[in-house]
Amino acid sequence: MNFSKYKFILIGAIITSVILVGVFLFFKKNLFSFLITTAKINKETQIDPKEPIIINFSKTILAKNFKDSFKIYPSEGVVLKWENKNKRLIITPKNFWKPEQSYKISLSNFRNKLFYKTSKMDFNFSTIEYPKVETFYPANGSKDIVLGIEDPMTVNFEKSAKDFWVKIKLDPYSDIEYQYNSEKTQFKFLPKNTIENGKKYLVEIYTKYIEDKDESYRKIYEGEFETLPTNPDSWDSNFELRLAQAKKFTRAKILEGKYIDVNLDIQVMTIFENGKILDAFLISSGLRGMDTPKGVTQIYNKHPRPWSGKYGLFMPYWMAIRSNGLFGIHELPEWPGGYKEGANHLGTPVSHGCIRLGVGAAQKIYEWADIGTSVIIY
Repeated sequence: MNFSKYKFILIGAIITSVILVGVFLFFKKNLFSFLITTAKINKETQIDPKEPIIINFSKTILAKNFKDSFKIYPSEGVVLKWENKNKRLIITPKNFWKPEQSYKISLSNFRNKLFYKTSKMDFNFSTIEYPKVETFYPANGSKDIVLGIEDPMTVNFEKSAKDFWVKIKLDPYSDIEYQYNSEKTQFKFLPKNTIENGKKYLVEIYTKYIEDKDESYRKIYEGEFETLPTNPDSWDSNFELRLAQAKKFTRAKILEGKYIDVNLDIQVMTIFENGKILDAFLISSGLRGMDTPKGVTQIYNKHPRPWSGKYGLFMPYWMAIRSNGLFGIHELPEWPGGYKEGANHLGTPVSHGCIRLGVGAAQKIYEWADIGTSVIIY
């Protein structure tokens, strides 16, 4: 028996078998690739509420009865549209995708143009988030807050809130006036009602997608702040500290133009322009029985250094607050020899009814105030 001959036949058979298996596997793989359909979603995150979802297929899909193969979780009404010879599926919400929602699209039991049934496919996508508060003024826990048109409640968002309604609630309640910038990244709010002094306010900010129902508002911020009290617990005996208190606690009573505010109780004058406090100064007003008249008045006339024949004194930087000239605002009285009276009495009522100011302060106010500038004394 020729074993070498059979050996070569066996080797040849093995090689042939390997080749045939390789050819079979090659054709099987390519046939499978030829038959199967793959697909890819165009975008998976930060989907806008009205933005369509697009799924691109590698092969043309038989659209007939495809709706039976389509499921979306959570359930949402959608419109399906085919393009690119049924290779592109456009999925548009009938209403809108809900913000901050994760969706799952499941496709099963559908066929491509070769009638080959495609395996189950799942696609996931998530929608845009609700606006997030980056900063809020007044900050949570703030005290001594004075709200006004120059310092309103202000919300800054991390990104534009153009597709959302934003509202704010105050407790105690107040109607709110608001405005926002063109990018809708910043909102400013002011209470329409008078804000109480020394009051704690709770603030909540809510938002919803512009087409969503009112009951869908979602709270995105909560905090509290406390407004500035009308007066401190006590006025400091240290005059420098008292002036600092006056700058902090004195509120503008006239919001347009210049005006002079005189608080007789604490012997402090503050000056305002367009509702903004500029400075505060110690004064000496009238002694008891010679009280400085209270009320709303104005600067009637001015003179840099008039002579008072009644008292035999110069009254530097005189500004009359009565039309008859009986009372005025002026620097410390001065004897003809140059002695200034009452420098150590500033902060205490010692005059005969006029309002005295110290050296430097009187000149500053004299040069700042105009004839006709309002004066409120209380």
